[in-house]
Amino acid sequence: MIKPIIHPISTVLVAELSQLIESARKQAAVSVNAALTLMYWRVGARIHREILGGKRAGYGDAVLTELGHQLSANYGRGFSTKSLRHMVRFAEAYTDEAIVSTLSRQLSWSHFVIVCSIDDELKRDFYAEMCRVQKWSVRTFQKQLNGMLYERVALSKQPEDVIKAQLDRLKDTDEMTPDLTFKEPY
Repeated sequence: MIKPIIHPISTVLVAELSQLIESARKQAAVSVNAALTLMYWRVGARIHREILGGKRAGYGDAVLTELGHQLSANYGRGFSTKSLRHMVRFAEAYTDEAIVSTLSRQLSWSHFVIVCSIDDELKRDFYAEMCRVQKWSVRTFQKQLNGMLYERVALSKQPEDVIKAQLDRLKDTDEMTPDLTFKEPY
């Protein structure tokens, strides 16, 4: 019996192929997350516009509940009434689809659900940008939110126009300024 010649597999080749596979998997996950998040925004925007008439109308609750029952029967619990409320709140908080499209490649739906629970627009923008720039996990984000990071940073003590300018600068350059990083002692 003749033994086949087995070529030794280079560990470098295995490492490089593994890196290619992992990179493609990460890209696929980011693309799927972005597509789902944009779909959630569009669903929320449509419900907000068509059913609620751009307002938080009380009569829309019954329609939203029925819609949640129908959609969750067809597509699962991700479209329950509670989920639809999150989608509507998301569309109310972020009215520009271009911003949603950009952020959805960097933040998960779970990030948006938490961000949209913040009523103060500046505070919401602060946390969204910090999640994006610092690449916070949802757990880290929740910890920072519970720890009242926004209230403790020097930026929060500034006038509203200064806060907006700092956040715009962060959005444009990803540059962390001292006001964004230094905390005020209690």
